[in-house]
Amino acid sequence: MKVFIYLYTTFLLYSFIGFICETLFCAIIDKKFSPRGFLCGPLIPIYGFGAIFILFALLRYKSDPLVVFVFGMIICSALEYFTSFLLEKIFHNMWWDYNNYKYNVNGRICLLNSIMFGFGSLAIIYLIEPLIDKFIMFIPHNIFNISLILITIVFIADIIYSCVVAFNLRNRLIIVEELKSEKLSKIPLLFEKALKERMAKFKIFPSRLLKAFPNLSKDKQKEISLMKKNKNGTKKKKNRRK
Repeated sequence: MKVFIYLYTTFLLYSFIGFICETLFCAIIDKKFSPRGFLCGPLIPIYGFGAIFILFALLRYKSDPLVVFVFGMIICSALEYFTSFLLEKIFHNMWWDYNNYKYNVNGRICLLNSIMFGFGSLAIIYLIEPLIDKFIMFIPHNIFNISLILITIVFIADIIYSCVVAFNLRNRLIIVEELKSEKLSKIPLLFEKALKERMAKFKIFPSRLLKAFPNLSKDKQKEISLMKKNKNGTKKKKNRRK
């Protein structure tokens, strides 16, 4: 049980560290701040899983930094590829796209990111992990347990809500694609009416996901613009009624 709690705590901490690093990195590149990740909260689970795999596989090779770097690249790249593939199959969207980067594989992973994963693996093994051990030991037992329970409750609620929003986005995109393939798309007024009727049941517009994953908008620009237009049109109608 103690081992599980330690691993789970490590997973949460690295998920948080990954969120901070990715959000700051993207803010510097894009020159604007936008919280990253699939979840609403400040956690990106793929970093937590990646760190756990790195620790399990490479901690024994601590004496050989080259092995840590190379296999860290391989492990994290494989995890990123698998996660991208799985998310696309489940939610009907490609959440990130590296086709514009050199030496990419199906737009899911690229050499630049893989090299960064290698350096990240070195940081985990030689810098972060010793600090996390001290941090966990420093927190009083009662405070640690209560905090872990509260974080877990919020984490589970966040997963459920974020999945609902992601499926909402998936279904919206499917509706737009289906309507575009029908003859109805040649008659703008009927197309707009059918779109509004079919999307009326979706109350939550996935604005945060579109900001966190800008490549979604690039990959499906026409579909996203139709969704936004429909959203704005619905709001105007409500305001007129008032």
